[in-house]
Amino acid sequence: MAITDTIAAIATAPGRAGIGVVRVSGANLAGFAQLFCARRLEPRAATLCDFGDGEGSAIDQGIALFFPAPKSYTGEDVLELQGHGGPVVLQRLLKRCLALGARLAEPGEFSKRAFLNGKMDLAQAEGVADLIDAATEQAARCASRSIHGEFSAEINAVAAQVLELRALTEATLDFPEEEVDTGTRSEQMQRLQAVRSRLQRLLASADQGSLLREGALVVLAGQPNAGKSSLLNCLAGEEVAIVTEIPGTTRDAIRQSISLHGVPVHFVDTAGLRDSTDPVERIGIARTWSAIEQADLAVLVIDASKGETQADQAILQRLPKNLKRLRAYNKCDLAGWAPGRRQQVESSVVLSAKTGAGLAEFQQAVAEAIGWQGDVEGVFMARARHLEALRAAQAKLAYAGEQGARQELFAEELRRAHEALMSITGVVTADDLLGEIFSRFCIGK
Repeated sequence: MAITDTIAAIATAPGRAGIGVVRVSGANLAGFAQLFCARRLEPRAATLCDFGDGEGSAIDQGIALFFPAPKSYTGEDVLELQGHGGPVVLQRLLKRCLALGARLAEPGEFSKRAFLNGKMDLAQAEGVADLIDAATEQAARCASRSIHGEFSAEINAVAAQVLELRALTEATLDFPEEEVDTGTRSEQMQRLQAVRSRLQRLLASADQGSLLREGALVVLAGQPNAGKSSLLNCLAGEEVAIVTEIPGTTRDAIRQSISLHGVPVHFVDTAGLRDSTDPVERIGIARTWSAIEQADLAVLVIDASKGETQADQAILQRLPKNLKRLRAYNKCDLAGWAPGRRQQVESSVVLSAKTGAGLAEFQQAVAEAIGWQGDVEGVFMARARHLEALRAAQAKLAYAGEQGARQELFAEELRRAHEALMSITGVVTADDLLGEIFSRFCIGK
């Protein structure tokens, strides 16, 4: 795709608003701006003007901002037209831009051009999208750090250590007649261990960032009338699920996203698990097991007034073996149990969804079970591809350490580790990957 043509898009969200923005990017937009605004625009100065329709009438009156290249978001000339935020007005402004020779921008194309023109690296560009999509304040703070290059700086620092070690290794290969002493080998291994330790810390931070970005899927499972729907309502702070004393009231999965210590947790209330001849209820039960298969955590809600029954045990035994699980003994107000962590049973909490007693301890237990460590400082927003690249680099460095005196293989694994790290910032990136990444951005960004 050529990056010299002019693109335009509405940069604000659909719907009515006080202000709407149309963004244009391309080469030599000074003349384009003058045709639109009927006057010369001073660089980086807000100019009040009429936005003409080309037929002597004004589409709207607003603020025009002109950013000449290279000091702009995309690195090209950028024109921003800030007018009234009505959908019809903005569409007319966009139509006028297209009539003047611009084409409609693709999703993420402004940020893609910023990357291609060296205004930001790939991790920073992804941080822009993550900031827009952030579901919690903590996620927004982490995404902001990525935009400001903190994640990229740490990646580059680790990559620099790998490159330095590789240069030291390849120097020995360039002069095979020189005997490499034991001290050099020892130093080589020490440097390798240092970079592996730093990479491990970075991966741990990225894992936390991925949790902030993606959240976790938590399924509330258990027998009918254990209080799953009441627990969901208690967590949400509103009546999102119907609660009755009739067993089998919940027939389909009900989803509710809740911020838990800053992590977006997607709770799913499901149909009660039991043997049933009701065909509709059986469909709901099948969907419950399907949701459990996809979950990050299964919470078995148990009626504390009845105690843990054989039916509860049967549900636990049927859960996927690698799935994290947490027992929630509900209705402690009826059972006379003290709310909080239950020491007698591993990974269990006693609570009352009716009174809210023990809810804070339950939320903390869920956060711990999904892997959240509770400290957002030093955490970088990370995507699946970032984690994949970090783990690939980690594996290559581990394999390099197994090579012993085989310096050629040692150097090759260092090269591959360095390449994996550089794919995060976009130094080494395939065009099809770029297309996949930016296609998920919103139009106008």
